[in-house]
Amino acid sequence: MEKYLSVAEMIAIEKAADASGHTYQKMMAQAGASLAEYIGLAHRQLKGKKILGLVGRGNNGGDALVAMSLLQQRGWKTTAYLSAYRIDDLLVEEYVESGGKLVYFSDDTKLKKLTKLVNATNLLIDGLLGTGIQLPLREPIPRVLAAVNQAINHREEKPYVVAVDCPSGVDSDKGKAAEECIPADLTVCMAAVKQGLLKLPAFGLIGKLVVGDIGLTAELPEWARIKRKVLDHAILLQMPPRPLSAHKGTFGTGLVIGGSRAFAGAVLLAGKAAFRVGAGWVNLAVPHSIQNGLIGAFPEATWMPLPDDQGVISRSAAEVVENGLTKETAILIGPGLGLETTTKKFFDRLLDPKLPPMVIDADGLKLAAKFDKWWKRLPKNSILTPHPGEMSILSGLRVSEIQANRVATAERFASSWGHIVVLKGAFTVVAEPGGKTAILPLATPALARAGTGDVLAGIIVGLRAQGMGAFEAACAGVWLHAEAGLLAAEEVGSTAGVLAGDLIEMLPWLLPA
Repeated sequence: MEKYLSVAEMIAIEKAADASGHTYQKMMAQAGASLAEYIGLAHRQLKGKKILGLVGRGNNGGDALVAMSLLQQRGWKTTAYLSAYRIDDLLVEEYVESGGKLVYFSDDTKLKKLTKLVNATNLLIDGLLGTGIQLPLREPIPRVLAAVNQAINHREEKPYVVAVDCPSGVDSDKGKAAEECIPADLTVCMAAVKQGLLKLPAFGLIGKLVVGDIGLTAELPEWARIKRKVLDHAILLQMPPRPLSAHKGTFGTGLVIGGSRAFAGAVLLAGKAAFRVGAGWVNLAVPHSIQNGLIGAFPEATWMPLPDDQGVISRSAAEVVENGLTKETAILIGPGLGLETTTKKFFDRLLDPKLPPMVIDADGLKLAAKFDKWWKRLPKNSILTPHPGEMSILSGLRVSEIQANRVATAERFASSWGHIVVLKGAFTVVAEPGGKTAILPLATPALARAGTGDVLAGIIVGLRAQGMGAFEAACAGVWLHAEAGLLAAEEVGSTAGVLAGDLIEMLPWLLPA
């Protein structure tokens, strides 16, 4: 997984690398080579080999020049459009020696040459502004960007746009963006993902996001200290093996406690998701009065009918659960649980640090918040899966405060509560008490549907039941859930048409063979 950091952290790391002997020049050479490789890969889908590079004074402009010098040697025809003279810059000299052409803004103040170049290019490298910019932009940059956008939009066949580090005009810390930003098809973010790129509106401008290499290694302490990472498919490598000698007991038993007359389907979604990610056995503990209506919809499950009071779990059900626990390797409590007084008393009686590993979701979180120091009554390394509204109830912070500082909020309370926090929403954050954090690089309306949270909780408890570590199970669950949403949207034809149950059907296609 790639690292995730602030602009200030990246600047400090580069400064430390330079001081240690891995100089800025070496980092730029490595970055340019990495950029050239990504462009070479992108070219497989392009017609023609003409590149126009927008080159600014910053390091990303230098990266673009290095890349174009290399590509020029490989048969591309390149033109660098320089927004200003790069004084004593050997990169310009090397670029010209490679056969590249130069055009300066100072010779094109009416931008006619720029418009003509955009109209003739197959691929545009945006290396005009880097990660250190502040909004609003100063002229003539907005004029240059606007002219490029206008030329692109008038073309029937648009050029492929590659942004270096970030699209010019994006605030790489806050995620804000200038109106004139050129939307990228590919953003090659150098060394690590800058935090602003996983915020809106910036995320909508970056296209596909990849990370370029600048030669940093774990031997550099400032680099090794960054524990925040961006989730990707590599997390699935942490899933338990599935040997040929396996039986259902090999893959654990998940217990899902929840359901009520008003929300009977939530436990079905969670239970089916737990099965679909490989749990060997799934047991559903639900109010007795709704059990008969659910059995036909989920024949694979086993059942623990609970005493209830008018369709909600009653206080006396705690004893039934405690006596019924035999082989459960993970517990999920919360989906469709309800908030009635008798259910609150059940929840109070059930909480015990000696219980199997636990995932708490939905109404389970709201009930937990009603008890003093509730986090001390949970099994070690429990997994909490709040959306921002539930996080507000648990933490006492306003939703606006949480959303303004999602990563820091998740980290703060994971540390103080001593449990894994999965702060759901666009760019879901997973934080654990030891300081590791993972951020999902995705925001999609395909997941903005009732029941998708139950599916996520079920995925996580299914992975936890199989013996996966708490942080790893939460991370893998978040990644699988998001990718299932994308697949489901593709399958049904729109994000608007995705139902929570559609995600469950996509899960087998995402798991390792």
